[in-house]
Amino acid sequence: MKLINKINKFSHLKRKQMKKLSVLIFLMMMSLKGFSQNVIDTTSIQLKKPIARLVIKDLIKGDGANNELALNIKKISLLENKVSLKDSVILSLNEQVGNFDNILLSKSNQLSLSQELSKRLEKDLKKQKFKTKLMGGVGIVAVLAVAILAK
Repeated sequence: MKLINKINKFSHLKRKQMKKLSVLIFLMMMSLKGFSQNVIDTTSIQLKKPIARLVIKDLIKGDGANNELALNIKKISLLENKVSLKDSVILSLNEQVGNFDNILLSKSNQLSLSQELSKRLEKDLKKQKFKTKLMGGVGIVAVLAVAILAK
């Protein structure tokens, strides 16, 4: 019980201190001086009309030069983008040329192989025709021989 009473007293003291501190903070904030810049600089320089016109012309030229510089920077970036795009197109076309060269090489290899096979087939066909003629001639001779022997 004593402990609870002590805690309650302590929390009561803390609340009082917090109230005092918040009042103190509020008073300090109100006592701070705020200021704004109210003074307008009244010093002026007066130029003669021809000099003022030259100054205005120079300012206009400077603004124009700044705008031109910004446009030139944009143009340069666009040109760099175009160059990189063209480089990628050129690289792609070079790869296509390489692929076409490989295709031509494989087709020429296929053509030479088919010509070689065609020549082999012609040789085999001639051999087969010769064998067929030889066998046909031997068959006739054999029939004649059997016919002669049979008589």
